[in-house]
Amino acid sequence: MELESGSTNRQSRLKLYKSTLILAYQSFGVVYGDLSTSPIYVYTSTFSGRLRLHEDDDEILGVLSLVFWTLTLIPLCKYIVFVLGADDNGEGGTFALYSLLCRRAKLGLLHPSHSTDDDISSQDSCQLIKETRASSLLKEFFDKHHSSRVVLLLIVILGTSMVIADGILTPSMSVLSAVYGIKTKAGGLHDSYAVLITCLILVGLFALQHIGTHRVGFLFAPIILLWLLSISGVGIYNIIQWNPRVVSALSPYYVYKLFKLTGKDGWTSLGGIVLCITGAEAMFADLGHFSQLSIRIAFTAIIYPSLILAYMGEAAYLSKHKEDLQRSFYRAIPEVVFWPVFIIATLATVVASQAVISATFSIISQCWALKCFPRVKIIHTSNQMHGQIYIPEVNWMLMVFCLLVVIGFRDTDMIANAYELLYLSSCLAKVAKGGWIPLIFSLIALSVMYIWHYGTLQKQSFESHNRTSLDMLLSLGPNVGINRVRGIGLIYTNVLSGIPPMFSHFVTSFPAFHQVLIFVTFQFLTTPRVSANQRFIVSRIGPAEFRLYRCIVRFGYKDARKDSYAFETDLIETVRVFLQHESDDGDARDSVSEMPVNQHESDCLRDDVSMRAENGSGAGLTRCKRVRFCGVDNSKELEDLEDAREAGLAYMMGNTCVLARETSSVVKKFAINIVYGFLRRNCRSPSTALGVPHTSLIEVGMAYRV
Repeated sequence: MELESGSTNRQSRLKLYKSTLILAYQSFGVVYGDLSTSPIYVYTSTFSGRLRLHEDDDEILGVLSLVFWTLTLIPLCKYIVFVLGADDNGEGGTFALYSLLCRRAKLGLLHPSHSTDDDISSQDSCQLIKETRASSLLKEFFDKHHSSRVVLLLIVILGTSMVIADGILTPSMSVLSAVYGIKTKAGGLHDSYAVLITCLILVGLFALQHIGTHRVGFLFAPIILLWLLSISGVGIYNIIQWNPRVVSALSPYYVYKLFKLTGKDGWTSLGGIVLCITGAEAMFADLGHFSQLSIRIAFTAIIYPSLILAYMGEAAYLSKHKEDLQRSFYRAIPEVVFWPVFIIATLATVVASQAVISATFSIISQCWALKCFPRVKIIHTSNQMHGQIYIPEVNWMLMVFCLLVVIGFRDTDMIANAYELLYLSSCLAKVAKGGWIPLIFSLIALSVMYIWHYGTLQKQSFESHNRTSLDMLLSLGPNVGINRVRGIGLIYTNVLSGIPPMFSHFVTSFPAFHQVLIFVTFQFLTTPRVSANQRFIVSRIGPAEFRLYRCIVRFGYKDARKDSYAFETDLIETVRVFLQHESDDGDARDSVSEMPVNQHESDCLRDDVSMRAENGSGAGLTRCKRVRFCGVDNSKELEDLEDAREAGLAYMMGNTCVLARETSSVVKKFAINIVYGFLRRNCRSPSTALGVPHTSLIEVGMAYRV
């Protein structure tokens, strides 16, 4: 037995090692492309301002030292050592961190608004986090000052918006820099041809996105590995051939010496230095596509040493050929290998754009799930990794903006000035020279995301405050002659208790509804995934003879949505198992139990059930004790459910027009009536986003004054 156990453990370890190495290999083609191609333009951009090369090598060694310590402190120490460990169930990115704050520290506006979230959130970690005095004071501050939560959300959205803006600048900068390298050998080539070639490459890159991250990773990984081998080999050659003394620049003393000699001019050079870490944020944003260990192995073993050798080699060449500054990277390539390296560089810059494009897809998916982005179509491209997604609308918008940047600026220095990331104070000085680009893109993205979030919350608040009690609805029956027709009606609503105003409006105008009604509410939680046996929460509304049910459907922001037929099947099966469960375990009328999607998964719950009660007026869900009752017969109810299922399903959704009140401020009227209204009219409709078939859809029009 011990031998068999040892053999099994070895096999599992080997399987883990194999999968980790495969993911590390794929990460080269997805995560590290942008970071790996930075040597093409870092030195050129750094010395494009007032910083100049003199006879001695102090400026070159100072810049090399800055590059070395920037790469060491930010990608290696910050991301690899610390940030990757702050994941949200394996997911990375700004919103993943924010969702952790919302759930565990209750510091944000996206904290769970319903008790049904508690059991999901509690499973995020195996142990409780001890609250310190500092964290307690911080929570108290956020509880006392609601405006601080708004500021925190704005900061998160701003950071996210800047990453999205980076998704526009990085492809433009990387590909254009590589194509301009051909002018090293063909100086007479007109800039228009370089721009045309760049645009064609970008169109091909974005057209390739639909095949999925895993396929792109396998396709692009060999290119990046060959690229890293090339630049590290050329770097070693240049160090030996031109100036081995550049190794001394690893000392931080040369950073101090650079700023002492150049003063303000040296500080402005930081806008170029920051280019050496473009794409570093993709290591965290793309974490959901891979794993912590795979990303750490790839960076520390291959990426980091290759980049250091490349930057040192180019500095060694520059120290002896200061006249080649504007094309130093390509001039430093030995003549015998120039064309192979140039071809690899062009291909590598295409791969470089992949990291930030994939990160943009992941971030926008999280924003959409957390109601901070208009509805878009999200396609899951992998059955194994749910984090690997493709968003067509975002993909083509990024392509259009990239083409506009390339055609409009036609200059890598102008685009380089647009990077406004960590060395902000240096970059702000270049706003007039191109730095306004990310500011405009970021502000547009921030405005869209925040106004969408604000408008959605206002709409949901209106529905919550104007919901109707079940007693009021049933009292209308004798007066208006409500009729029941065969079939199942799925009423999609945002309210978790009571009757939505949309359905009350429908009944008073057209007094008839289906023999079985299920009020369906989707909850998109601030957790990456919800397990299948926690997907549905079914409850009964009112007495059994009413045949009214409520179903809360919970999704994490990384969960894949099923098609309408599969969803219908799972939902009705869950209601059927719920009724069978009542029949087996007792009279649980006016109650709700957490039920699994598949019937065989319910067996483990039959002996001990956690019950929750929902009263007839729809006041909400409250926890009750674990109880057992004598069995009751729900056979007639089950027969009616099956009969209604055979008669067919109909979906009912609200088609609302959200308007600001007449007494609202001008700013609110502009945000709600114009911006939010425009976004609602031009984004994907709720029925399309949820996969509701149009042939079975009933839309009820209403106007909300918020």
